[in-house]
Amino acid sequence: MTLASPLASTPSGTPGVRGLPGEVVERVRERLARDGSVLSPALVARALREEGRPVGDATVLAVLDALRLDVLGAGPLEPLLRLEGATDVLVNGPHQVYLERGEGLELTDVRFPDEAAVRRLAQRLASSGGRRLDDASPYVDLRLADGTRFHAVLAPLARPGTVLSFRVPRNRVFSMDELVSLGTLCDEGADLLRLIVERRVAFLVSGGTGSGKTTLLSALLSLVDPGHRIVLVEDASELRPDHRHVVALESRPANVEGAGAIALQVLVRQALRMRPDRLVVGEVRGAEVSDLLAAMNTGHDGGCGTIHANSAADVPARIEALAMAAGLPRAAVHSQLASALDVVIHLRRDARGSRRVEEIAMLCRSDGGEVAVRPAVTFAADGTITTHPEARSLESRLARR
Repeated sequence: MTLASPLASTPSGTPGVRGLPGEVVERVRERLARDGSVLSPALVARALREEGRPVGDATVLAVLDALRLDVLGAGPLEPLLRLEGATDVLVNGPHQVYLERGEGLELTDVRFPDEAAVRRLAQRLASSGGRRLDDASPYVDLRLADGTRFHAVLAPLARPGTVLSFRVPRNRVFSMDELVSLGTLCDEGADLLRLIVERRVAFLVSGGTGSGKTTLLSALLSLVDPGHRIVLVEDASELRPDHRHVVALESRPANVEGAGAIALQVLVRQALRMRPDRLVVGEVRGAEVSDLLAAMNTGHDGGCGTIHANSAADVPARIEALAMAAGLPRAAVHSQLASALDVVIHLRRDARGSRRVEEIAMLCRSDGGEVAVRPAVTFAADGTITTHPEARSLESRLARR
């Protein structure tokens, strides 16, 4: 499926409006850029007159709208980012722009005039976030003012050209009932997850990229007792639980001088001093895992977060790798993990783009001290629910809580 661009394009690739060739619009843009003037109808009219072109009100406004796409927001990508249900917009050089709306990637008809236009947009967005993006620092990862996560890698590091990735924040939080209606989980699974939250069981939501981890975690946090204080720690602010007492902390990258960075690990430590009833790490991906495990072992019940993993069984190995990189010995990692975490909720995204809870699993410690994850309840795509021996351990854990 392809989606049409909001502007028609001339054969040269530069958008044309009101009968004006794209080359004329481009020359007007360059003239205004050289002057360093703030974009306005009067300046556009003057530039058109200097090009020997008509300056009727309709033409001036049409050119103004076209130029605004180049200097405001995300340029020609702005209409895509504002589409209902849009979660990701991906740019692979000037001639490939993809949209994700929950049903797989769609190639759109949006195009950039050339590689320079993609690079110019990337650098402007990076600059708006106080970051540097050039040949000396050819990649950037930041959050835009509206909450959109923006990542860019400049050519020639990237091929077929400068690559841009936009992760659009959810405008609203899905309820558990809505997730059931969407097929993310069944009624029985929803009831079990509600009980996990109610009994303050510590859990991680695992899954691959785009599997719906943040969406599910936001829905689960919305079920937390209204009298509890939730403290969120995130690399990029994405969690928006429907809860009346939420405090959010967000990490900060270094500025253009390479100073001022605030790591997620630092914020986890600060969160512990903020009297959290529920400590939540939006995504465990680095050294902060050691602080999170320590927090869950010091009376902070009901802690939770998300982690990238191909399966629930892979979670201990993933946490082990992250914690050992932070300097925690392997034996200490498994010891902390066994007493800190109770449950893993694993999500899977199939080839059609559908997201669903595939497994609720328990952490079990072997005689040798190593932690393994074993399924308690699994949910097949056809609706079949399978109960495994570890379901008894899950029931016991919920009863004790």
